[in-house]
Amino acid sequence: MTTCSDVMTQHPVYCLPTDTVLRAAQLMRDEDVGPVPVVESHETKAVIGIVTDRDLTVKILAEGRNIDSTLDEVMTTAPLVCRTSDNLQSALDAMADAKVRRIPVVDGHERLVGIISQADVATRIGVPRKTGEVVAEISRTSRPDSGSALKV
Repeated sequence: MTTCSDVMTQHPVYCLPTDTVLRAAQLMRDEDVGPVPVVESHETKAVIGIVTDRDLTVKILAEGRNIDSTLDEVMTTAPLVCRTSDNLQSALDAMADAKVRRIPVVDGHERLVGIISQADVATRIGVPRKTGEVVAEISRTSRPDSGSALKV
């Protein structure tokens, strides 16, 4: 059995809800990532949202909003998350059902410890056919990383 911890990227960057859109965009650029989980605090690292490069384009740039807006104004709240010990297939099925391309990973204390993206699946599970099926299913009718308050 492959678990989420076997595939996740560890120690993802994150922001706080009071951080600005500019801060998130700079993290995305500097770390070469599209999603940034938003956590309650540095101490708890409880995932309360996620913001993507698409969110910044659609909710800030396209609407002519200020880059000093805070993430709590634009993030998707209660995003889909999985636990480190969850079966990877369950997480992939949940991603496909929710039409999201990334999923934050939390530990037993609900602390952010990783993130799984389509690229992680493609490069780490070593089953090309299955990887293609998962990516195709997620992408087929994909919508932005909008959250559903669903845990796997």
